[in-house]
Amino acid sequence: MSFREKVIALWTRITGKPSAFQLEFRIFHSVCLTTILALSYSVCFTLSINLYVPALICTLVCIIFLYLYYRSRFKGKMHHSILLWAILINVLSIINYFFNSGIKGPADFFIGLTILLVIAITPRKQHAIWLSISITSVLVLHAIEYYYPALVPDAYLSRTTYFFDKTSACLVVIIMVYFTTKYIRRNYSYEKRQAEEKTQAIKEQNQFILSQNEQLAQINSEKNKLLSIIAHDLRAPLSNIQNYLELVTEYGLNKKEREVVEVDLLDITRNTLGMLSKLLVWSKSQMEGVRVKLGDVNLYAVLINTLELERILALKKGIILSYLIDPLIIVVADSDMLQLVVRNLVSNAIKFTQVGGVIDISTEMVLNEYKICVRDNGHGIAFDQQPDIFSLRAKSTFGTSNEKGVGLGLLLCKEFTEQQGGRIGFESTPGKGSTFFIYMPTG
Repeated sequence: MSFREKVIALWTRITGKPSAFQLEFRIFHSVCLTTILALSYSVCFTLSINLYVPALICTLVCIIFLYLYYRSRFKGKMHHSILLWAILINVLSIINYFFNSGIKGPADFFIGLTILLVIAITPRKQHAIWLSISITSVLVLHAIEYYYPALVPDAYLSRTTYFFDKTSACLVVIIMVYFTTKYIRRNYSYEKRQAEEKTQAIKEQNQFILSQNEQLAQINSEKNKLLSIIAHDLRAPLSNIQNYLELVTEYGLNKKEREVVEVDLLDITRNTLGMLSKLLVWSKSQMEGVRVKLGDVNLYAVLINTLELERILALKKGIILSYLIDPLIIVVADSDMLQLVVRNLVSNAIKFTQVGGVIDISTEMVLNEYKICVRDNGHGIAFDQQPDIFSLRAKSTFGTSNEKGVGLGLLLCKEFTEQQGGRIGFESTPGKGSTFFIYMPTG
């Protein structure tokens, strides 16, 4: 630690730390100490020029100021000590005027210095009072000396002592004004910086709270969306199942009619089960979080069973599904998640492709990623729906064979793809079909 830093640390310790004392109290302590030093010099100087009464007054003032400093700094009686100090220093300024040659001496300098120090440490509401006292003191003292000059005798024994006293007093005032102003500005800068840091901390806290509120609002929106799906999208198919069962139970149906009803009932049950599965997967991911087990996996081995199953479902709807995947491709992925993503994309393609349509699954190397494409020639996605396709705002729509969706499939695809370190996107033209693609890092 440098000498300057040591001096600053010592001064901070004796005047009080900012965390323990307000600015005006620290200034008061500093003023007391610097005034004691200045008065000590004044005692020595006045004694050297044989001004014994001013020297005695300065000595008494030093003792009083030391006592007031002690009361404020160590006894915690700041406000009372400041008030006593302000009264005392004004009284002493008046007394000094009479014993130190009046307007001819340095008394006016000290009255000016007094008001500066008083304003620096007293409460703002008292400033007008102290200013009035100072102005009144100057006017009254000058008037007394003007009309009754005998009351203010000349205390200087020679022209030399006059110049020395006036010069030294002026230098003391200049030094006191300089250090007081500098101390106030330094502490003001410190307080300002502290206030700015607190303001910034509050802003950051507010931003965090706003972010938390947005997340809560989003969670609440997702909850409402989930409840809406359960109430609307699941209630309707279950109601249809109930109606079909009541129809079979209450009315005698022939074999052909029963077969038609059973086929419709099977389709409704399958679609409802698919919706429920997606709901359960999404709900679990939201409540428990997604546990990703990344590793090098063979893309062909992971997807072959899923694609074969989807190809059979596509054939039942009269859709040709083809795929071409290099059996040597290795990607970094969670095999279960990757299967779910591809299965959802292919199921969507089947759902929105007409009878006689074509679905093609292909892969290609793009830089250090593999691009998996699911392309169909179905009815595509309306332009106004495309911005929300991967969010909870996406609208569930019916497929080309009246298949009912839940509106969560693509959201799951996006979340699970990104959890694996991949990316997902799409291109779609209404009436011409869609192409969904995911990028997975190579293994």
